[in-house]
Amino acid sequence: MIFVKKNRLNPSVVGLSLSLLIAGTALLSSQAASAATTTTNGAVAAATAMSTSRADSIVRTAKSYIGDVTYRYGTRNTSRLILDCSAYTQLVFSKNGIKLPWGSQAQAKLGTRVSKKTSLSKGDLVMFSTSTPGRINHVGIYIGNGQFISNTTSSGVVIRSMTSGYWKDRFIMGRHV
Repeated sequence: MIFVKKNRLNPSVVGLSLSLLIAGTALLSSQAASAATTTTNGAVAAATAMSTSRADSIVRTAKSYIGDVTYRYGTRNTSRLILDCSAYTQLVFSKNGIKLPWGSQAQAKLGTRVSKKTSLSKGDLVMFSTSTPGRINHVGIYIGNGQFISNTTSSGVVIRSMTSGYWKDRFIMGRHV
């Protein structure tokens, strides 16, 4: 005959053990949540830094073409730098690893719409109407401080103010790409 001794646990020891187990689990969960938050905040900071870095790179690239690009409506000859406004933005963004379609109206469908000038970020596309009110027919790149850069019929690639002069009342929208 085999005898098996029954283990009888003291209820107070079981209660204490269970309490310690729950407290330990809560502590580990709290530490995991803290680590996840730190990781998430770090990831957000890294993404923001990367976005800022990419925006700065787009602006640097855009400025590098000042004085080198000739404007011609409906043209995108990148080898000779004869471009219209959307071919210019297409070229600048492609140099930064972002593919844009050709045409200001096609580019106006990308990314997220920004309706107010005050909500623009460096590197955003900015759309204007230069003829028919409300109809997009010009695109540039926002460079900060109320200014944008674009390829224009009159001056080639130039930086202009969006808050005064010719462009002030022609802004339609921006696009976060």
